[in-house]
Amino acid sequence: MDARREKGRMGEDLAAAHLVQAGYEILARNYRAAGCEMDIIAQKADTLVFAEVKARHGYAYGLGREAVGLAKQGHLVRAAQAYLQANDCFERACRFDVLEVDLASGQVEHIEGAFTS
Repeated sequence: MDARREKGRMGEDLAAAHLVQAGYEILARNYRAAGCEMDIIAQKADTLVFAEVKARHGYAYGLGREAVGLAKQGHLVRAAQAYLQANDCFERACRFDVLEVDLASGQVEHIEGAFTS
């Protein structure tokens, strides 16, 4: 596995553990559909959470949330729509979150409702 993929996998593992500890149930990881990928799909109570994970070694390249621009948001929305359709759950409350993971410290910042579709 190349270094970039390894970094991403570590970040996703830390983010998933953070969500579980906060009471979320992980429904899917690395969900692929509509030519897009969603890092984590989780639920807490009646809300589905579509989460993008951004892992960094410090903040030299900016905050992870800054890397989730309009184009990336469009990809995430398409993947979420595909998941909702495949699982017949359009009536569920949903939101898009970003989890910023600092790999140097293991810290996770969970930004709920990072953007709306």
